[in-house]
Amino acid sequence: MLRSKLKPFFGLFLFAVTTAAVAQNGRFQQAVDYKMDVQMDVKTNRYTGIQKLVYTNNSPDTLDRVFYHLYYNAFQPGSMMDVRSRTIADPDKRVADRISKLAPDEIGYLHAKTLTMNGKPVNFKEVETILEVSLPEPILPNTSVTFDMEFEGQVPVQIRRSGRDSEEGVRYSMSQWYPKMANYDEQGWHSNPYIGREFYGIWGNYEVKITIDKSYVIGGTGYLQNPNEIGHGYQDEGVKVPAPKGNTLTWHFVAPQVHDFMWGADNKYQHDKVKMDNGITVHHFFIPGPKTSENWEKLKEYTPKAISYLSEHFGQYPYKQFSVVQGGDGGMEYAMSTLITGERSLASLVGVMVHELAHSWYHGVLASNESLYPWMDEGFTSYASSLTMANIFQESASPHRGSYGGYYRLVSSGLEEPMSTHSDHYHTNRAYSSAAYSKGAVFMAQLGYVIGEEARDRGILRYFNTWKFKHPNVNDLVRIMEKESGLELDWYKEYFVYTTKTIDYGIKEVKANGGNTEITLERIGLMPMPVDLVITYKDGSQESIYLPLVIMRGEKPQEKGQPTRIHTEAWPWTNLSKTLILTKPLETIKSVEIDPTKRMADVQQENNLVKF
Repeated sequence: MLRSKLKPFFGLFLFAVTTAAVAQNGRFQQAVDYKMDVQMDVKTNRYTGIQKLVYTNNSPDTLDRVFYHLYYNAFQPGSMMDVRSRTIADPDKRVADRISKLAPDEIGYLHAKTLTMNGKPVNFKEVETILEVSLPEPILPNTSVTFDMEFEGQVPVQIRRSGRDSEEGVRYSMSQWYPKMANYDEQGWHSNPYIGREFYGIWGNYEVKITIDKSYVIGGTGYLQNPNEIGHGYQDEGVKVPAPKGNTLTWHFVAPQVHDFMWGADNKYQHDKVKMDNGITVHHFFIPGPKTSENWEKLKEYTPKAISYLSEHFGQYPYKQFSVVQGGDGGMEYAMSTLITGERSLASLVGVMVHELAHSWYHGVLASNESLYPWMDEGFTSYASSLTMANIFQESASPHRGSYGGYYRLVSSGLEEPMSTHSDHYHTNRAYSSAAYSKGAVFMAQLGYVIGEEARDRGILRYFNTWKFKHPNVNDLVRIMEKESGLELDWYKEYFVYTTKTIDYGIKEVKANGGNTEITLERIGLMPMPVDLVITYKDGSQESIYLPLVIMRGEKPQEKGQPTRIHTEAWPWTNLSKTLILTKPLETIKSVEIDPTKRMADVQQENNLVKF
């Protein structure tokens, strides 16, 4: 039944891939079509596979070599990931020096045994987590070639994201497990070695067959094509699943228009599924027990709610299933799925699920290059998940207070590096995570202060619908927000992304001037911003004065719920102070405050309020 419905679904995505490849003002999207057949030995934790990869070069360039990622090779003593994890100033305790102590049967590895292109042998060299491939003949623009590979791997003990036998007893968290073609875009090849940071992939279709011990349940990416042969909770209602003829089952998945494929497997998984009214099926896989069963049962209510909220406010979720799988070492996002640790309080369980689900929009569908722009995934995901959690739990407090607090702590630590820093090259884990998660979320929340929240929210939807399946960069995002607001925003990007300059405005003086009130503001920080100044009177009424930057070339509209704007006067960024004359006597004023909404990330807010 599902198989017949997938034919037009595949066609729709194929059309999207084809048209996207030649659009975007000279930008292009490479395309992949994977077919893999994998045999997993649960006794040795080793597997073998056959991979057929049809690779389409939609670029204007002739390619004489290609690169594959072999992520599991990072889990070996002496690897770049091992060395980096031990020598960084603030090691991740999940990794630290664990890789260096792995025994031969505990390490991970992934090796290509044979490889051909269009039937011709190729020369290849394994350089740790990258397979360098020299081609027997070049791949011309707008042509496709077929790579056939035999590969073998060993699943490492659970350390970071992937692995076996986690602390919670999950047998397999199979992410980053197959030879994966590196992406080639307008900036060239992205064959970064894996040291534990982020991922960047090519969209395409995956057809994956996994043969494993019949007692194991698999959940993850894709649509199961043989549910009534497999059972384990996948079968149609009322179907009696035949007993397997041997000791194994072969699971057959397809996943259209994704850039990765993850699966988790355990012989103790409970599989629950929920069918949403919009046709999306939500799968939950967890190991039942006193630390999981009660909260995972409740999770079945929250995952559909989160999908509905995110689809309404951030763009329609484009797939027909999502899998929440217990596994991994915390929470990690994948195509149509996530791996999360499961022995959590309800709030924590829902929180990690919501965050990883929200990645489906920014990691899964928009998929900016996370090595170059981690904040465009982690930060925007944090922004979206905070709003989703506030909606689910009906919280009234500011949903982004944690992100602002994280950014302020980063600034005060002295460790901040520009958000334009490559993910792998941050000096500390703290600088990376605070910039990517906290400052990235502040970028989007603060943008509502700069252009108005209605324009920002419209821009978020327009950004998704314009750039889905196209790998946008920061300029693409900013141009969308400029078009939606009518304001110039290059200054905002250049200061907040490419520098560590901070915002600090203050009220220098408020004094009587005849029957008027004279207010002098000053810019102390190095980053200029528009200023909302709110005057509260002793009778309880409020008014605001708006001071946009000249370089914005316009102003945001009066915002709903904000005090009535009585005056607008541009403030050139070159001027360090600004004096205003308010035609109200000083004795009628209760307070003068810069940005009472706290949306502007002013790092020194003590000087933002004067009371009388």
